[in-house]
Amino acid sequence: RKTLPLDIAMAGIVAAATSQFQSPDAKKEEFRSYLEKSGVIDALTKVLVGLYEEPEKPANALDFIKLTLGAPTGIDVEQLKAENEQLRSKLEELEAKLDEANKKLDEADAAKEH
Repeated sequence: RKTLPLDIAMAGIVAAATSQFQSPDAKKEEFRSYLEKSGVIDALTKVLVGLYEEPEKPANALDFIKLTLGAPTGIDVEQLKAENEQLRSKLEELEAKLDEANKKLDEADAAKEH
């Protein structure tokens, strides 16, 4: 489990101790600041942008978000996207070849019938 830096941990303790005396707006601002400093806002923004840029929207957006946020660290998303695009191109190429082969088979079958 990852530990928080001392300054963030202390800020959390101080915030918890003083939060009962803060206005609701101050609490919201403090929480927003905490989310920004801890990288949550950035991570959520990246996931939502990724969902927005997804060419084929997933059937379940929440599952997409869960899977993306739960992905292990160290994965090169851009490399995976490039590989995915290459595989899509290869699939299109192979489907075209299959269609051509089926067309030739149909023509050969038709020629045998005559």
